[in-house]
Amino acid sequence: MAAFTLAHLSDPHLPPMPVPRLRDLAGKRVFGYLNWRRNRQDVHRRDVLDALVSDLQAQSPDQIAVTGDLVNIALEAEFAPARAWLESVGTPDRVTVIPGNHDTYVRATQHRFAEAWGSYLRSDGAPDGSVTFPSLRRRGPLALISTSTAVPTPPLMATGRLGRDQLEALERMLAGLSAEQAFRVLLIHHPLRSDSHIKRLTDSADLLALLKRHSVELILHGHDHVHSTIWIDGPQGQIPVVGVPSASAVAHGRYPAAAYNLFSIARDGGAWRCEQTVRGIDENQRVREIRQIRLI
Repeated sequence: MAAFTLAHLSDPHLPPMPVPRLRDLAGKRVFGYLNWRRNRQDVHRRDVLDALVSDLQAQSPDQIAVTGDLVNIALEAEFAPARAWLESVGTPDRVTVIPGNHDTYVRATQHRFAEAWGSYLRSDGAPDGSVTFPSLRRRGPLALISTSTAVPTPPLMATGRLGRDQLEALERMLAGLSAEQAFRVLLIHHPLRSDSHIKRLTDSADLLALLKRHSVELILHGHDHVHSTIWIDGPQGQIPVVGVPSASAVAHGRYPAAAYNLFSIARDGGAWRCEQTVRGIDENQRVREIRQIRLI
């Protein structure tokens, strides 16, 4: 079997942010807008994002996963440009998207991501074109399992939650996939472990317990804007959990410059083989290979 290539990028925080109307800047959005003007607008750059995506497309991956935070403060005016950006990345059958906490920043527009980007979100064969989570897409040998941890939170908070209904549906989905010879990839925005009280996945313990019963081969996330790989316990061994920096960021403080991951996945005898290639922006704003790792 020829290797299947999955690309992963996250947290583009699409710049520039549209100019908000005064009536839009209420509650949490005030803090987010001030943070953008003071800090984020100098960090998240469209030229960086465009260079990264151009390099990614040159690698001709079979599928692209985007794990959330396409927008910044979920202004109504942000969703159509985000849809246009997705269309520039690839068609809905080639690109799978999940929402991040910034995509559901406030209650007023918490459902707009599903309306604007639905064809990039929904399960194969979803009835009536509906968007529900978890969703399931089959691409080559992959079973792409999408979750949503995106919920509106109070000001200065960026936590996420799956909730009991989604966890129960995820358990049923993974149980059904266990008898198949599929490489199961779980997409989630928040990391499974976090030292930050304000950025954590609040029901991560429930998810970790579920994954001890029903395994996947690989878990991909964003949110933290850093390179990360941890290993969690599964029923047949350790599961790699891989995070990636923001796809539009310049290096700043402890945060690295924009990067994305490529995963080459194939059967190796009676088992799976998965190799990770990390590509990122260098100090000359060129994209280069950073490292290669065999995960499985």
